[in-house]
Amino acid sequence: MSQTQTMNDVQLKRSWKMPVVYVLAVLLQILFTIKVSGDVTIRLNDKSQSLNIDDIVTPGRPILLVLTALTLVVAMWSIYSVWARRQNPRWLDVTMMIVAGIATVFGFLIYAGSGSSGVVTLTSTLYSTVAISTPLIFGSLSGVVSERVGVVNIAIEGDLLLGAFAGVMAASYFQTSWAGLIAAPIAGAFLGCLLALFSVKYGVDQIIVGVVLNVLAAGLTTFFYGTWMTKKAELFNTNKFSLSDIKIPILGEIPVIGPMLFNHNILVYLMYATVIFLAIYLYRSRWGLRLRACGEHPRAADTVGINVNRTRTLNAILASGFAGLGGAFFTIGSDLSFTDNISAGNGYIALAAMILGKWHPIGAMGAALMFGFAQALARLLPNLEQSIPSDLISMIPYIVTIIAVAGFVGKSRPPAAENIPYTK
Repeated sequence: MSQTQTMNDVQLKRSWKMPVVYVLAVLLQILFTIKVSGDVTIRLNDKSQSLNIDDIVTPGRPILLVLTALTLVVAMWSIYSVWARRQNPRWLDVTMMIVAGIATVFGFLIYAGSGSSGVVTLTSTLYSTVAISTPLIFGSLSGVVSERVGVVNIAIEGDLLLGAFAGVMAASYFQTSWAGLIAAPIAGAFLGCLLALFSVKYGVDQIIVGVVLNVLAAGLTTFFYGTWMTKKAELFNTNKFSLSDIKIPILGEIPVIGPMLFNHNILVYLMYATVIFLAIYLYRSRWGLRLRACGEHPRAADTVGINVNRTRTLNAILASGFAGLGGAFFTIGSDLSFTDNISAGNGYIALAAMILGKWHPIGAMGAALMFGFAQALARLLPNLEQSIPSDLISMIPYIVTIIAVAGFVGKSRPPAAENIPYTK
């Protein structure tokens, strides 16, 4: 063994957080296995597919035993790794978390559906997960771009709200969904202009500005909703001009995966493209390097000729445009009219997803998908388990948010210069 490796082994600190989480997951699944009774019906078929798949009816306990065994293996390996001070590869840690998470959630669905007259609609739940996650992903990506450049964007909630408002109003007035698709990011960018004006140019505390902009967006949309939209709904607030789903040939016919990923409206596909674009260009382009330099070492960036405040202003506006585009999903992307406070706090969940994803586009997307799945699960549970109170079910996404941020984010370092105005 080399001296460097020996020193790394010595310096590696033990952290029992993940082993404890895995052990709790095992205990929870054991409880499910003991209490489960009857058969469970799992539906993989989807109306959009030409292929007809029969429902799967099977006893719940054997499935739970297999899932418990998988999670137990993960827990035992995690305990051994920590005890032996073994540094696992990153891919292995991620795989273990995915396996344990999927096993626990699927085990809960099996438990809730066993002996129930309801059906575990797996494909529909996964489809809903992607749809629900789309505005969250756009919002979290907005936070990633904005904070990477050094501007804290608390106003994501306001961006989503204005995007939803402008999207349905433009679509209704011009009688085409494409008008709403253009108006939504412009509305978000407008709020980004105000954020950049006060926080970058005048040096006002960015968190305070963000909170004020959220209140401004809520006030403006409430006012116009109560005046224009309610009195002239056909002209300003109709759901007749929403985005249609676009099914990708061949890919859309793949069981489970096809409807989940390849049978959505254009906003979902734009979300895919935005994630890929940011994941590449933030770390593999001159634009991304300049952006991150302004968020980490603005004075060093200035010395090499980068206009820090201009870079921050432009990217803060761009980031708010992303969030505004995500807001359009609440109206024209979901075939809904605008209602007061339609964003319902999703902007704050997007901020949590950004933090959980450690300010990386892929990580933020993964965290947003987790929150989206929690909301989709909350919609499915009443059909499986009638005894669970509806208020408790509606709390599930927010409980997941708290647990994830408090228990799993671990040590994360935000950009060093965020919320610090740059002055020469």
